[in-house]
Amino acid sequence: MSRKFLETETPAWVAEGLITEAQRERLLARYPPDAVQAVGLLPLLGSILVGLSALSVVAANWQNLPTAVRLGLLLGSLLAAYAGGEYFLRRGNRRVGHGLLGLGLVLFGASIILTSQLYQLVGYDVSGLLAWVVVGVLLSYLYDSQVLTLLPIIIGVAVQTYCTQALGVFSYATIGLVALGSGYRWWRRPDTLVASILSLSLLWQVALWVALSKAKITWFFVPAMLIYAAGDWHPNRAAGRALQGPSLVAAYLFALGLALFGETDQYADRLRPPVLAYLGALVAVLAFSVAGKRARGILVSLPDWLLLLPGFYLPSGLPLAIATLVVLYAHAGSVLARAHRSGEAEQLTLGTVLFVVATMVAYFKLTWAFLDKSLFFLIGGVLLLSLSWYLRRRNAQRLAAGAAAVSSPGSPPTAS
Repeated sequence: MSRKFLETETPAWVAEGLITEAQRERLLARYPPDAVQAVGLLPLLGSILVGLSALSVVAANWQNLPTAVRLGLLLGSLLAAYAGGEYFLRRGNRRVGHGLLGLGLVLFGASIILTSQLYQLVGYDVSGLLAWVVVGVLLSYLYDSQVLTLLPIIIGVAVQTYCTQALGVFSYATIGLVALGSGYRWWRRPDTLVASILSLSLLWQVALWVALSKAKITWFFVPAMLIYAAGDWHPNRAAGRALQGPSLVAAYLFALGLALFGETDQYADRLRPPVLAYLGALVAVLAFSVAGKRARGILVSLPDWLLLLPGFYLPSGLPLAIATLVVLYAHAGSVLARAHRSGEAEQLTLGTVLFVVATMVAYFKLTWAFLDKSLFFLIGGVLLLSLSWYLRRRNAQRLAAGAAAVSSPGSPPTAS
C-alpha cells in the first residue's frame, strides 16, 4: 500500500465512518512520503554503484589475484550481503533487506561456481549447484518474502537446464526440491505470481526431461495436468487458477497445433505413446483432479479436460483436424457458459477470444483450398466482424444484467 493511495482514498473512508480522522493520520504516519523514501534509498544506490565499480576492477584482475584474496573476496561479499539484509530488516526496510538477502543467495551460487573454477574442480554431478537450490528453499521459509520465494524456483530452472544441456543428466533432486520445497512454501502462503512462476518452472523441467529421455511428446501432459490437478485442491481459488494457467495454455497450444498441422503424418510417431500406459496415467490424474474439484465445489471447470482428449490416436488428415476443431469449440463454449453464469468480465473476454480463434482455424483449414483468395478474405472478414459484434453484444447484455441485479439487492434472484 502506498501513501498516495491512502491520501486519495482515506478521506472517503472517514466520510463513510469506516475509520476516524485520528486513525487516518496514524495510517499516513505509517507510510512516509515518497520523497522521504527516495532520499533514504540514495545511500543504498550509491553503495551499489561503488560496489559495482569495485566488482568491475576485481573481475578485470581476477586471474592475477592470489587464491587467498579471491576466497576472501567471495566470502566477504557473501557475508556483507547477508549482514546488510539483516541490518535493513531490523530497521524496518523489508524491501531493501530482502533484496540484499536475495543478492546474497545469488552470490552464494556464484561463489560455488567460481570456487570450482579456482580449484579446477570439473563438475560431473550437480551436488554443488544442488546446495544452491537447498539454501534458496531454506531462505524462503525463513523470510516472508516474495522475492526469496521466487529465487529458488528460478535457480532450479537454471540448475536443471545446466544439468540436461551440459552434463546430459536430469536432476530429479532439483525438480523434487522445487516441487516439494517451494511448492509446499507456496501452498502454505499462496501467491498468484509465485504460483504462475512455480508452474512454469516445473513445466520447463518436465519439457527438459521429455527432450533428454526422447520420450513421446505427449507424456509431457501427464505431469503437466498433475500440476493442474494440484491447483484444484488448493483452498485459495485465485492461487489455484494461477497454478493451473500454464498447464492449460500448454494443452490449448497443443490442441491448436493438432488442428493446424494434424493432417501431416510426420509427427505421428512422436505423439502416440502406448495406449494403455498413457491413458491409464492420464485417467489417474483426471480422477485426482475430479476429486479436488468436487471437494472444492468447482466441478463447473471440469470441461478444461476437453483439451486433453487424445485425438492424436485418430488417423492424420481430415478426421483429426475436424475432431480437434470440435474439441476447441467445445472448450470455448464451456468457458463462455461458465463466464455467463459467473458474470466475470475477464472470463467472458477469454471465452470470446477462444471462440474467435477456433472459428478462424476452422475457416482457414476448411475453405482455403477451394475458395478464390479474394472471396476467401472477404467472407472471412465479414464472418469475424459479425461474430465479434454478436459476442460483444452478448457480453454487454450479460454484464448489464449483472449490474442491474447488484443495484437492486431486494429483487428475487434469477435462476441460472
